[in-house]
Amino acid sequence: MKTKIMQHRQTIKLINTLLLLSVSFLANAQLKGGHILGGMGLQAGTQSPENTLIVYVPGYFYGASKLRDSNGDIAVRNPDINMFVTGAGVSWVSDFKILGANYGATALFAVASNRIEGNNVNIDGSLAFTDTYIVPVQLGWHKKRADFVFSYQIYLPTGKYKAGATDNSGLGMFMNEFSVGTTLFFNDKKTFHFATMASYEINGKKKDTDIKTGDILSFEGGLGKTFYCLNAEKTAPKSIINAGLIYYLQYKVTNDEIPIGPIVWQGDKDHVAALGAEVNFLHLKSKSTIGLRWLGEIDAINRFQGSTFFLTLAHIFSTKKE
Repeated sequence: MKTKIMQHRQTIKLINTLLLLSVSFLANAQLKGGHILGGMGLQAGTQSPENTLIVYVPGYFYGASKLRDSNGDIAVRNPDINMFVTGAGVSWVSDFKILGANYGATALFAVASNRIEGNNVNIDGSLAFTDTYIVPVQLGWHKKRADFVFSYQIYLPTGKYKAGATDNSGLGMFMNEFSVGTTLFFNDKKTFHFATMASYEINGKKKDTDIKTGDILSFEGGLGKTFYCLNAEKTAPKSIINAGLIYYLQYKVTNDEIPIGPIVWQGDKDHVAALGAEVNFLHLKSKSTIGLRWLGEIDAINRFQGSTFFLTLAHIFSTKKE
């Protein structure tokens, strides 16, 4: 009897030790949200013109060069983690007014490889259908020296997800996000501008688990200049170039919740900051655009640090009634 009691105590002690080791191992881990940083930059607070339908193909690439811990020190050097997302999207802005603003909507159906869920260096994902991004409500205001935008986004968990798997293409959770932004113009021609957009993401529990990602606050924008390239007769512009410096910031606002036996681990929050450049080219006759963003992360706590590339090809259709 005494032997069984001692064995039981040793088992409990071993379980407690394993739990403590698990918490210690996870101390620097953080769960990621659905907001893809780098998707916004110059004129982030400006809605597209009314009566336009934009069909676009994004190409997002993120490469991590290091993993930093809660002290900002390098925990893993050269983790060899890359993430790629592409797909097809459509964005529409109408002439319908709500509170003086134009109503718009957006949808993006995408595929992804190596969908980074957290600070996990054991990722082996092939290209697969990922979570669906929908903006059912976007409102845009255009003033003389400033534009304003408000939007509500949802991320539908349409990508493959299983807790602990290394080939997930989605995050396995329903996400709500609210964004507000503005673009300020420093001259009457609106060729010199600064923009910022703030987005707040609220995450649900992951599929078939009680794991919950904390709320996330993101800021994106940039300082830029618009250039008009005139035709041979110099009577009208044939193309428009928009170029400048951009940034993003992201902060975990509330703690993650990861059940480990009887313990709900929360851990330290993470954040990241990045600076970069953007250039966009619009050919007016063909109504086609190409945009490129590059950002290098200059500060990171409890997360990967690396570089972001964002390439977007788009075509603009007019929906104005003749």
